[in-house]
Amino acid sequence: MSEAVILMAYGSPERLADVPAYYADIRGGRPIAPENLADLVARYRTLGIEDSSPLNAITEQTRAALEEELRFPVYTGMKHWTPRIAGAAEAALAGGAERVVGLVLAPHYSVLSIKGYRDQLGQALAARAELAFVESWYDEPGFIELLADRVRGTNAHVVFTAHSLPERILAMGDPYKDQLLETSRLVAEAAGLDEQWSFSFQSESPTGEPWLGPDILDHLGALREEGVTDVLICPVGFVSDHLEIRWDIDVEAQERASELGMQVARIEMPNADPAFIRTLAVVARRALGVPSRA
Repeated sequence: MSEAVILMAYGSPERLADVPAYYADIRGGRPIAPENLADLVARYRTLGIEDSSPLNAITEQTRAALEEELRFPVYTGMKHWTPRIAGAAEAALAGGAERVVGLVLAPHYSVLSIKGYRDQLGQALAARAELAFVESWYDEPGFIELLADRVRGTNAHVVFTAHSLPERILAMGDPYKDQLLETSRLVAEAAGLDEQWSFSFQSESPTGEPWLGPDILDHLGALREEGVTDVLICPVGFVSDHLEIRWDIDVEAQERASELGMQVARIEMPNADPAFIRTLAVVARRALGVPSRA
């Protein structure tokens, strides 16, 4: 059977002028607070994203490298921007795909995140091809070792982070938080961190309901009170240089660290690192029941 991968991501506006339409897509028709849109535009402007998105370029590099590694077609599908998941599905079908792997560039499952990708892809394929959807890959050995390599040997306190979600997912039995903590534990164990690590969330949205915590900015303050002055942030919930990395960590966390008299650094994100590409290839082949290449 002919195979293809739909490599999915949240999406990012290509240029500053695209931000209003991008935010409207995220809101899905819900009212947009002008101050929230203005804040988002200001963040992109501060990061220098005027005419092109570095994240979109990274996603394309990842797609192309994964296609070369797998030796069958890989298509990019974005949840909230172009190219869309539906468009990627049509391209795969037009290319003759009979089996499609749905692989999201996010390792941890939540009904508020990964389920949405699966729903969009399933609807787009409409049973015209067999779908092998990867729900999560949070404990994939190659992913764990890649992150462990990033923190191994540090003398700093390592803080693992991930995007926060509303607290109500806990009552739903959602595995998101447990998967994040397990990834962090596995990385810490592989890197020999002993007790020299902790976990916090980042990127909470202003929705008016409680979100999972502690937030990284509050957590840095708590660590400083414990006498910690040197921190290395390892965002286990992200795999690329998202806005949430470049703003929440590189800008806001750095500002907070300066206020506290702390040194804060972060790891280099996996992006299109060859080791990360090999890991994605292992995950995709497993979904298809195809042996990994030696």
